Amino acid sequence: MTDALDVAVRLLLVFVAFLVLPLVVGQTEHKVMAHMQGRLGPMYAGGFHGWAQLVADGVKFAQKEDIVPKDADRRVFQLAPAVALLPYLLVLVAIPVAPGSVGAVVDAGVFFALAVMGVGVLGSLMAGWASANKFSLLGGLRTAAQLLAYELPMLLAAASVAMAAGTVSLTGVLDAFAWWWVPWQIVGALVFFVAGLAELQRPPFDMPVADSEIIFGAYTEYTGLRFALFLLAEYAGIVVLCALTTVLFLGGWHGPWGEDGLGWLWTLLKTAVLAFVVIWLRVSYPRLREDQLQKLAWTTLVPLALAQIALTGIVKVAIS
Repeated sequence: MTDALDVAVRLLLVFVAFLVLPLVVGQTEHKVMAHMQGRLGPMYAGGFHGWAQLVADGVKFAQKEDIVPKDADRRVFQLAPAVALLPYLLVLVAIPVAPGSVGAVVDAGVFFALAVMGVGVLGSLMAGWASANKFSLLGGLRTAAQLLAYELPMLLAAASVAMAAGTVSLTGVLDAFAWWWVPWQIVGALVFFVAGLAELQRPPFDMPVADSEIIFGAYTEYTGLRFALFLLAEYAGIVVLCALTTVLFLGGWHGPWGEDGLGWLWTLLKTAVLAFVVIWLRVSYPRLREDQLQKLAWTTLVPLALAQIALTGIVKVAIS
C-alpha cells in the first residue's frame, strides 16, 4: 500500500468513526435514560426496543424551518455550528486506537488534543454573539467562563501523565504505560474526566445551557439541522473525552490478558464504559449553580491536579 493510499484509508476510517460513534452514544443515551427514568416514548419508536428513535429525531430536525434572526450576523450565525463540531474531528484523527492504528501520529499529541478541543468554545461564543439576543450572548459568555475555569485542571492532569511517560505523544504514553499507573494516576484521571465534562457542558455541569431553565443558552435562536449540529458536537465531544481518558489513564489498547491483535477492542470497551458513566451522571445528579461550577474548579480540581503533579514528580525521582 502506498503512503498516500495508507493516509487516505486512515482518514476515511476516522471520518466514518466520527459519523457513527456520536450517533451510537446519542442512541445509547436515549435507551439508558428511558430505563433509568421510566420513559416510555424512546422504547417504542419503530417497534423493537425503540430502534428508530434516533431516526425520528433526525427527521424531526430536518423538517424544522431554518430560521436566522433578522438582526443576526448571518455569516457568523451560520458558521458557528461547524466551528463547534470540527475540532472534535481533528482530535479524533490523533487518538491511537491500536498499535499502528492512528489517523495521524502527532509528536505533541497530548497538547494538540487539548488545544484543539478548546477551540470548540468559539462555536458557542460565535453563536451567542451573532444571535442578536442578549440572553444568548450571556449564555456564550458563561460558556467561555466555564472553559477558562476547567481547561487549567484538565491540562494539569494531562501534564502529570506526560511527566510519568516522559513524552507528550499519545502513542508514547501508551508505549510507556504500566498497570501500576492506574492507582498512581487515579486522582489525575478523576480531575481530567470531571473537567472534561464541564468543558463539554454535560450535566451536572450544564449551567450555561440549562435547557429546562434558560432554553439552551447560546443556542436559543438555532433551529433545525444547525441546532442538531450543536447536539452532534456534544456527543462527538463525549467520544473524544472518553477516548482521551482511556488513552491517558486507562492504558488504551492494553488489556489484562494482552493485546493479541485485539487492542482496538480494549480501547473501544473502555471508551464505551466511560461514555455510559457520562450518561449515568446526567440522569443521577442535578446541575450545579454557576458559582458552584467555578468554586469546584478553583478550590478542588486545581489543587488536586497540582497535588497529582507533585506526587508524579516524587515517584519519578524515587524510581530513577
